[in-house]
Amino acid sequence: MRKITFLILILTTVTIHGQSKKIDKMINDIESKVIEWRRDFHQNPELSNREFKTAEKIAKHLSSLGIEVQTKVAHTGVVGLLKGSKPGKVVALRADIDALPVTERNDLSFKSSVVTEFLGKKTGVMHACGHDTHTAILMGVAEVLSKNKDKIKGTVKFIFQPAEEGPPPGEKGGAKLMIEEGVLENPKVDAIFGLHINSETEVGTIKYKEGGIMAAVERFTVKVKGKQTHGSQPWSGVDPIYISSKIVDGFQSIISREAKLTDEAAVITVGKITSGVRFNIIPESAEMIGTVRTLDPKMREMIIRRMTEMAQTIAKAYGGEADVNFESFTSITYNDPDLVKRMLPSIERAAGKNRVQIMKATTGGEDFSYFQEKVPGFYFFLGGMAPGSTKAYPHHTPDFKIDDSGLKLGVKTFINLTLDYLNKK
Repeated sequence: MRKITFLILILTTVTIHGQSKKIDKMINDIESKVIEWRRDFHQNPELSNREFKTAEKIAKHLSSLGIEVQTKVAHTGVVGLLKGSKPGKVVALRADIDALPVTERNDLSFKSSVVTEFLGKKTGVMHACGHDTHTAILMGVAEVLSKNKDKIKGTVKFIFQPAEEGPPPGEKGGAKLMIEEGVLENPKVDAIFGLHINSETEVGTIKYKEGGIMAAVERFTVKVKGKQTHGSQPWSGVDPIYISSKIVDGFQSIISREAKLTDEAAVITVGKITSGVRFNIIPESAEMIGTVRTLDPKMREMIIRRMTEMAQTIAKAYGGEADVNFESFTSITYNDPDLVKRMLPSIERAAGKNRVQIMKATTGGEDFSYFQEKVPGFYFFLGGMAPGSTKAYPHHTPDFKIDDSGLKLGVKTFINLTLDYLNKK
């Protein structure tokens, strides 16, 4: 009896190993196509809620694989549904597809030369955050998994999301709108995985963190009301520019003196101040626009409350008034600790244990967080910096660059996570 059990164990191990080798070969074979797709998307970028050709290319590819396709989700989103050979759970994989109003400065053969108008200004359009790589990776994952339905116990939902960078003013979009339109239902998603390429992490490396990995993002507006007067006699009016400078200074004291930074990082940035029309006129009003980044819900609540109190109190002290408004862009990107622990071996098998690293939280924001508010999620960073490189350009800049050799690991990691999550008890 023991000999029979041992023989079954050996045969099962050999079968699993053989299946793994087969999938690894398919991943190797599809790498060139993934790179080709990525370069095409890079050369033909589209802004948030305007990803029409991008969505068309994605939908055509998924349909060719026999995957059930839904288009025009949250304007331009595409959702694919792949049912395995056996019933089971539902796992979602997400890629964002939009580009940024950035004029590319690279000398790549597939450099973007697209020009458009954004908020009334002429600008170039560029995949300056790597969403082109995310899209191509998920298309590759879909192709490999579609040819291995017999190995899937359950269902895979491919979510190609528009407007991660935020919809244009006056429009809805992104993950929030996809959720409103039911992307996590019919069938109901049990867990979701997402990745982000990183230009400052070497190819072959994956970084992750349990709990909060990216910040909640708020956009704030402070409108300061003063009293207009001649620039030569400020005592006859109330200077909103001077009041604004005091408010900016006060905001920073919230971070340096009130936020418990030993718990989590927090940032308040004033990115724009608008006021006045002439050098010798103290204007009637000023407007400040900026962002708040937090990684702890209680700290977020405290900072928003104190910013409102401080702006209004400072303005009143100098004879003016201040109106403060906040708009939430993302929640905290929160990796479910149990899901991370369960799926970590899958990532380590894809990259190699020594190439999987724990990271500190970043104050960047991601609307993947809205999916994680509804279902357990795991979001991680994929290396995109060329091996041996000593210089990397940040995301959202004209010189941003990703090495194509990093894409294959993204495909392999997503496939490992999907099959392991669905097939393991």
